[in-house]
Amino acid sequence: MTASPAVVPPNRDFEVVSLIGCAHGVSHFFHLLLPPLFPWLMKDFALSFTGIGATMTVFFVVSAIGQALAGFLVDRYGAARVLGSGIGCFLVASLLLSVADGYAGLVVVAALAGLGNSVFHPADFTVLNRHVSPPRLSYAFSIHGLSGNLGWALAPVFMTGIAATAGWRVAALAAAGLAALALVLLFWRRRTLADPPNSLQALDVATPAPLLAFLRSPAVWLCFAFFFLITTAFGAIQNFATPILQNLYGLSLAAGATALSAYLAGGAGGILTGGFLARKGDQERLIAAALGTGALLAVALATLPLPAWSVLPVMACIGFCTGIAGPSRDLLVRRAATSRFGQAAYGRVYGFVYSGLDLGLALAPLVFGGLMDRGRFAAVLIGIAALQGMAIVTAFRVGGVTRQAAA
Repeated sequence: MTASPAVVPPNRDFEVVSLIGCAHGVSHFFHLLLPPLFPWLMKDFALSFTGIGATMTVFFVVSAIGQALAGFLVDRYGAARVLGSGIGCFLVASLLLSVADGYAGLVVVAALAGLGNSVFHPADFTVLNRHVSPPRLSYAFSIHGLSGNLGWALAPVFMTGIAATAGWRVAALAAAGLAALALVLLFWRRRTLADPPNSLQALDVATPAPLLAFLRSPAVWLCFAFFFLITTAFGAIQNFATPILQNLYGLSLAAGATALSAYLAGGAGGILTGGFLARKGDQERLIAAALGTGALLAVALATLPLPAWSVLPVMACIGFCTGIAGPSRDLLVRRAATSRFGQAAYGRVYGFVYSGLDLGLALAPLVFGGLMDRGRFAAVLIGIAALQGMAIVTAFRVGGVTRQAAA
């Protein structure tokens, strides 16, 4: 196991975290390059909901496969270069969207955007782990997660606002401008994110494990399962919370959407809080307490005759609990990476583990869509709680396995 890097000045940490936060926000913005434009694209190209929705399946499938592979590129060529290539893919995808003339063009755009998205988690976390001093890592992971939420929040307002006033092609060009600005920023500050000369070779010498050795680690597979479980639950809430609450509690469409917004806002607050709590250690217990409370609240929504006015604060609390677990989750993955393979495998481990995130988001509509079609709305909430419960079990298993490896 390699030694921890020396503590660096706070301003250096701040610059690294800010740059990576901006990059992560851009990646989440481009998750929603297409969905806000669905009404215009469906009208202009005569597409069904199934057809246009399939573009997002393409996005997440390409991202999942690419993410598992991108980690090898990060470990081989450095995170800064790979980050730039990802944003470059976003730029090209936006430009192609602005001139798309049919469904095939939209599929190509989704695939390119998914390919660009695939690099960010292995590259981001490699930079943070190698450049940010360990005492500040929990805060860095917290800001990283929050910046992603801000990217999600910005995209619908940005894209629909421009599309409504100037057309969806202009909105696509505006998104290309955003990607270009991010690319310029990364190029300008590339020395801040770059590894020192010969550092990658030094890490390889210090940790001469075979490239695929990490796939034999139970901790890595448990982390993959953890991400798959929690993001399948998140995908179910993100896709179906509004109609579930409309049917179970008689909420209006606007009220149901507001409750989903409360969940996302609560998640952002939880991520910030979780960064401070994770620094105290015992990440498994913190994850268990947070996800366990969120699961119980989901069961309460599904089974108890709660008054309609309570739905919004309950959803906010579920989001807050889920958010608290985020920084601890990322520290668990760091432990899984370093317990046996050291810093040289950060990209590979993070890339593979986070591909479980994309897989969960891709499968959530399929797994829970059948229950929604049969009107089993409460069962979806119970399923979300069950997934969070299974995630708690995997978190404790990761902790136990990594402690054994370290010993």
